[in-house]
Amino acid sequence: MFNNTQVQTLNPPQRLLMGPGPINADPRVLRAMSAQLIGQYDPVMTGFMNETMARYREIFKTKNEWTMLIDGTSRAGIEAVLCSILRPGDKVLVPIMGRFGHLLAEIAERVGAKVHTIEVPWGEVFTPEQIEKAIVDVKPHVLAMVQGDTSTTMNQPLEHIGDICQKHDVLFYCDATASIVGNELPADEWKLDALSVGLQKCLGGPSGSAPLTLSDKCADWIQKRKKVEAGIRTAEHTDGTEPFVRSNYFDLGMIMNYWGEERLNHHTEATSMLYCASECARIVIEEGVDNCVARHKLHGDAMLTGIQALGLNVFGDLTHKMNNVLGVYIPEGINADHVRGQMLTDFGIEIGTSFGPLHGKIWRIGTMGYNARKDAVLQTLASLDACLHANGYKGPKGEAAIAALAHYK
Repeated sequence: MFNNTQVQTLNPPQRLLMGPGPINADPRVLRAMSAQLIGQYDPVMTGFMNETMARYREIFKTKNEWTMLIDGTSRAGIEAVLCSILRPGDKVLVPIMGRFGHLLAEIAERVGAKVHTIEVPWGEVFTPEQIEKAIVDVKPHVLAMVQGDTSTTMNQPLEHIGDICQKHDVLFYCDATASIVGNELPADEWKLDALSVGLQKCLGGPSGSAPLTLSDKCADWIQKRKKVEAGIRTAEHTDGTEPFVRSNYFDLGMIMNYWGEERLNHHTEATSMLYCASECARIVIEEGVDNCVARHKLHGDAMLTGIQALGLNVFGDLTHKMNNVLGVYIPEGINADHVRGQMLTDFGIEIGTSFGPLHGKIWRIGTMGYNARKDAVLQTLASLDACLHANGYKGPKGEAAIAALAHYK
């Protein structure tokens, strides 16, 4: 039987995504994604690739030659880095302050590394002294950390960690998917060896491409694990001296050759996502990376001011809160799902739930990327105010948006 639903036009509803990500993509990014495809070795295409590499050097504040894209979500970037720098049996230290530290540990374990973890309660961050003590005790090959963890809304200070890693000859990798360009992160100044991110947070795009950068030290290590697949191998290719990377798709050695002068035919680049990632970077560079961080702080602080004026309590250590996402305790006696559902269906605004020990205890409200702007903050605060009181909340009424406006002034 013919089903008419099979030919209906895709028409998603209008939503204002004010959760921890994804967020609404910048319209300029969506337009860039609609551009026509060209061949992957067309000189125009390879020019776009080089241009994208240069743009992300500015985003990451790095001079690293190997600054490129992994085709896949931000998790693909994480897996590419960990697959490529960790041999089976290598020790890796993962400081866990939320859900995504657990993710780094799991991926490292699947790679075959010997995973060592340290933890702080959700809502706290690590001190440099805690990190260095663990490094001295474990003697890892790699330190793998998350900068901004949206599960806890905390922003881990990193400015002293690179020095500690260099002192102890440890490779320093950071996942900054949720924090890049919403929070300060100068890769070279802070001595990161590997950094990977996604587009769907402060960069203002959709999920599907994972920009990353590698220090010369990290790239040289990866080249020691080099193995080129038989179908594209030539007499000039020689294997590295270390055990080869176990993943073909996430082998950064071959991907470096694809993005470099050799243009090794490792995969077919996701052209539309390259357009997308490049435009995300262009928009931030046009604004200025530091100005972009400042914008996220401005609107994040306005959201915080409005939430507190509403009489709601905020989760975690506010001195280490990310600029772009806020944890809000659900008031006692309020049905959290009803409030979120009414915001979505009546106002078209989405806020986030939470994971792990915070499940059912907090909402997570984001102000990031294209949605880090005054009207989005004020609409979200007014909607939350209305929906809370429609569901029996007895706290301050009508104060949230007024307080935020005062903050802007």
